[in-house]
This record gives sequence, C-alpha cells and structure tokens, in this order.
Amino acid sequence: MKNLRDDNILLLPDGRQLGYAEYGDPKGKTIFEFHGNPSSRLGSILFDEAARRLGVRIIGIDRPGMGLSDYKHGRKLLEWPDDVIELANALDIDRFPIVGGSGGVPSVLACACKIPERLTSVGILFGPRPLGASGATAGWSRSRRIQVFLGRNGPIWIGSLAMKAVARVMRRNPDRALSKMFKELPEPDKEAFNQPGVKQQYINTIQEAFRSGTRGVALDYALNMKPWGFSLEDIQIQVYLWHGEDDTVVPPAMGRYLAQAIPNCQARFIPGEGHFSLLPNHVEEILNTLET
Repeated sequence: MKNLRDDNILLLPDGRQLGYAEYGDPKGKTIFEFHGNPSSRLGSILFDEAARRLGVRIIGIDRPGMGLSDYKHGRKLLEWPDDVIELANALDIDRFPIVGGSGGVPSVLACACKIPERLTSVGILFGPRPLGASGATAGWSRSRRIQVFLGRNGPIWIGSLAMKAVARVMRRNPDRALSKMFKELPEPDKEAFNQPGVKQQYINTIQEAFRSGTRGVALDYALNMKPWGFSLEDIQIQVYLWHGEDDTVVPPAMGRYLAQAIPNCQARFIPGEGHFSLLPNHVEEILNTLET
C-alpha cells in the first residue's frame, strides 16, 4: 500500500500554499474532510482506521492560516470552495463527498451552496448555526456569548490575542489545559478522550493549527461568527447531519436549527453522545452514508 503523507502542499494560483493530509485507503473513493477550530488537517486521522477498513481515502485540508496553509488577508467564507476546487483538480478528482465537524461546518455549507455540481454528498457533524438571530447562542455560557459578540463585532486583533493565550498554554502545558476542559465535558466525551492515543492526537492537531501563528485561527473563528454570506435555504444538495444529544460544546438546538433550515437535510440526533464521542463511535456509519 502507498505510504500516505500528512504534510502535502499544493501551490495555489495566487501563490499561497494549501496544506493537506491523506489517510485511509489511497486507492479508495476520496472524501474531503474540513477540520474544526482551533484544529488542523491532522485531526483527520480520526477517520484513518475505519477508512482503511472501508476502502475510503480521506483528505484533510488546512484552511488558510492554519497548519501548512498560508494566511489569506481579508478572506471570505465563500472563497474557501475555490481552494477546495483547486485541490480536487490537482488530484484529478471530478466529484467528491465532503464532511466537517464543529467549526468546519460553515466551510462545508459554503461548499454545499457554491459548488454543488462538484459534490456527491455532504456531511455535517455537531455544527453551529448562523449566529445573527436573537436566541442563536442559547445554551452557551456567558463567556462563550461574549466571545461570539467580539467575534462578530470586534477587530481581528482581539481574537488573535485570545488565540495567542490558547496557543501558549497548548504549547507549554497542554495537559493542564485539557484537564480544565475535561471537567466541563459530559461523560461520553471523557470516555472518548480516555481511549489510547486520542488525547495526544487532539494535542497534536491543535498545536499544528498554530504552526504559523494565530491570525488564521482568529480569522476563521470570526468568519464563523459573522454573517456567512449565503442562506441555508439556498442549499439544494442532500445534506446529512449528525449531532449528539449530550453535546455541551455545540448545543443540539443548533443542529436542529440547521436540520430545519436546510431544505434537503437528513438529520440524526444521537442520545448518549457528546461533541468528541460522536465521531469515533459512529465513524463507519458516517463514511458509509457519504460514500453512497
């Protein structure tokens, strides 16, 4: 079997680098995976074992300013599909499925809206809703709602400062940072992190997000908080949605909003699953659904 790499780079027409990783079966059908935030292409390793069993190739892509991908000043959410198309063309892939979770969901939906003719299926996992409407942040803590307000209304440098603090603690003492986060997680998520190697994989993918600084992470976060630039009602391609009923990071109410607003959305809300447990516990179901 070909030795897959996690440090691939594509040079884009505007001179930027686009980083991507390959996991699973190199001869299988390709699925593009969009990471959360803060995160990177290395997070796609969570699909690797199941993808090998099922004969699926996973391509995890760094968004601009994260991991190996160059920062793009002033970029918009609807510009991301252009980078995806450049990579698909370079890999000689005509039509393909896409999937993403958490902070990667707005980027998935941007593709579903802008390039449906290149997609065979779309999967979204535990994703947020657009945050402009009244009550959109219901279920989030006061501190999280303040972060959303600053992300929507504040300058990027404020978000970048906040991300510098995250990057610093994840570099110097990741165990301490994760132990604080664990205390606030539901039991299914704690069990997921106790699986061999999972904690270190999570540390690796977040540290990689900050490889070239914090601007890319901060801008990506702000783009998710601000108006997305498209309407969910305009998405006509079939979308599959998975969300854990015990998710405390992205409340299930957000998933229900997406399921109702997207015209052709087949949603599954799973009891006993949290934000981090859903993917490892249902990865084969997700891959089998998207591959059809």
